[in-house]
Amino acid sequence: MIKKIESFQLDHLSMPAPQVRRAGIQTGPKGDVISKFDLRFLRPNTDAIPTGAVHTLEHLLATYLRDRLDGLIDLSPMGCRTGFYLTVWGDIDSETIKDALLYSLNRVVETEWEDVPGTTAKECGNYRDHSLFGAKEYARQVIEGFAKK
Repeated sequence: MIKKIESFQLDHLSMPAPQVRRAGIQTGPKGDVISKFDLRFLRPNTDAIPTGAVHTLEHLLATYLRDRLDGLIDLSPMGCRTGFYLTVWGDIDSETIKDALLYSLNRVVETEWEDVPGTTAKECGNYRDHSLFGAKEYARQVIEGFAKK
């Protein structure tokens, strides 16, 4: 039997962006709780973040989100390049995640190249594919999108 993947069950044609959506919550055998969030930057099937920008956003958000979120497990770019998945320990609400995301995106806008972590060949598996300019542009777009809501 094929297991159903939560994100493949969504109607991507009517999905709004930007948005923070709790995509799931799981409780492990010892009672540990993990929450997964969909950090949607762009509407699916209308646009995609270029790889250099999504790569730099990944490095910066993985760093800056930890300033505001205890128990961050992972931040991963979506294959469709319209946003990120965020996994954290605990039962955390979407508003807390949104606040941490907005804080982090504002930090991205203020970042200088020398402050981007993990951009050398020793630290990164594709260190040549980064765009701080692009990361800043998409960060601004998401911040503005949330401000309009």
